[in-house]
Amino acid sequence: MKIIIAIDSFKGSLSSMSAGKISSEAIKKILPDSEVKIYPLADGGEGTVDALTDGLNGEIIEVEVTGPLGTKIQSRYGRINQTAIIEMADAAGLTLVPENEKNPLNTTTYGLGELILRAAEDGCRDFIIGIGGSATNDCGLGMLTALGFEFRENHGFKSGVFGKDLQNISEIEISKINPILKKCHFKIACDVKNPLTGSNGCSVIYGPQKGATPEIVSQMDGWIEKFSALSIKTLNIEKTSIEGDGAAGGLGFAFRTFLNAELVKGINLILDLINISKEFSDADILITGEGRLDGQSVMGKSPVGVAQLAKSINKKILTIAVCGCATIDAIKVHEVGIDSYFPILQTPISTDEAMRFEAAEINLSRTVEEIFRLINFLK
Repeated sequence: MKIIIAIDSFKGSLSSMSAGKISSEAIKKILPDSEVKIYPLADGGEGTVDALTDGLNGEIIEVEVTGPLGTKIQSRYGRINQTAIIEMADAAGLTLVPENEKNPLNTTTYGLGELILRAAEDGCRDFIIGIGGSATNDCGLGMLTALGFEFRENHGFKSGVFGKDLQNISEIEISKINPILKKCHFKIACDVKNPLTGSNGCSVIYGPQKGATPEIVSQMDGWIEKFSALSIKTLNIEKTSIEGDGAAGGLGFAFRTFLNAELVKGINLILDLINISKEFSDADILITGEGRLDGQSVMGKSPVGVAQLAKSINKKILTIAVCGCATIDAIKVHEVGIDSYFPILQTPISTDEAMRFEAAEINLSRTVEEIFRLINFLK
């Protein structure tokens, strides 16, 4: 029997590879002769760097960068051969900003640009970048400045790098971009479909959670519209707008237009990177899962993504999900590729206790073991 394991992290509890190894050991207790293969799984959001770097035998590189408020912070990226795995939230994330200082006028993506540049200088040429969880709404101004693009105000002075500096930009100089970037290729894990501006744009939809008042939202939407028009004119590209341009406060637009990046659904990007599709044609069972299954799991979450891929290749494969907890509407996953799911909790305990590594390890191991006792009996 061939069994593929690809479980997303149980956030705050088990990493992707830890969950995979625990499950594999439990399976081997019941089916010692089975072929079991473990793959890392993530969706491009939080935990992607750890999951992929660990699962694909990479290394974590620590880097000091400029944080979202302009002060120095410790950040990092994952390196797998010549591929860099980056979470923008490690350099410009909302969790890096105290509640009383949240304001997209005063945040920047400059540190993300520094992180990209460091990885490029370290020899990376392919970039996988997750852009969820941003504290910024600067349309990539900070990141692009760090990469060598120059932005000037009316009197020729160099622009600042914060969200508020978008209002004064009147000229863009592209000739001084760091030449190493011309050798780099960028794929951006982007699951939101928001356009850059307007009623569904980045300022209106995501600005308030980053500290924007209604007045700031209105101002920034106008500034970004002006900035995008200037960018399109300077870069001499066709004036197009696509879904995802508004991701991460306009980072989607910045990556796509200035760096020729491809915006890709997060789970599809990860599945392609780990090259798991080759395993499914002759596999019998897929074990997947994550910390919580709910109605949102059908909206591009990793367990559903990998299950759908498996079913598209092998309709007879049995797809099973394990999870820390499941809501009533988790039943929707049955409609999109997951045959059955199992919450792992063995007895009523507090959330804090359930999320301890030792407790989660025991609960996951016992659940997977019981699943395979049944499978062994039925085969």
